[in-house]
Amino acid sequence: MSARVIADPRKNRRVGLLAAGGAVAMLGLGYASVPLYRLFCQVTGYGGTTQRADAVTASGIKVAGKVVTVRFDANVAKTLPWEFKPEQIKQDLKLGERKIATYRARNLTGRTITGTAMFNVSPEQAGKYFNKIQCFCFTEQKLLPGQDVRMPVIYYVDPAILDDPAARNIEEITLSYTFTETSDSAAAALEKPIALSMEKPLDPARTRR
Repeated sequence: MSARVIADPRKNRRVGLLAAGGAVAMLGLGYASVPLYRLFCQVTGYGGTTQRADAVTASGIKVAGKVVTVRFDANVAKTLPWEFKPEQIKQDLKLGERKIATYRARNLTGRTITGTAMFNVSPEQAGKYFNKIQCFCFTEQKLLPGQDVRMPVIYYVDPAILDDPAARNIEEITLSYTFTETSDSAAAALEKPIALSMEKPLDPARTRR
């Protein structure tokens, strides 16, 4: 005769709570993974991610004798009807020297569009030494219909690059931006024709009066 196994409701409740807690923890890690990944990229320069520095920090950087060349690249997503380009092809600068470069963007449409710029440098080993003090990429950019704007970036290359065996021999760095339309801006453009189509049609009887 087999013994009957009686389930302990307290044990089942404990197992259920543990499972629910594990699910919540995994969900939380999923939400946290994006900012944590961004922080990791900023600290390590992974994938050519550049750094952000304030003016006080930049003023304490000593200029070294080595000169590097920075080239400028500009791209727009296929879905973004903007013209976007650098106003200079390249700049030569000493390590630690602050420089200002400008990009130009123009909205080619008759509607207001908000864009955001993704960025990186190559070779990617230079990412953790390429510092921006001011940049249009720090915030979203809203362009009115047909608006044409000049956007600056103030930057320097940290002389600490000379202490890195993997990066000390770099002589040329390419700074690249790609503009994409923000989701809110794109959604607003889609909603506009829908809102117009919902308007009540004119009463033919009224138009004859």
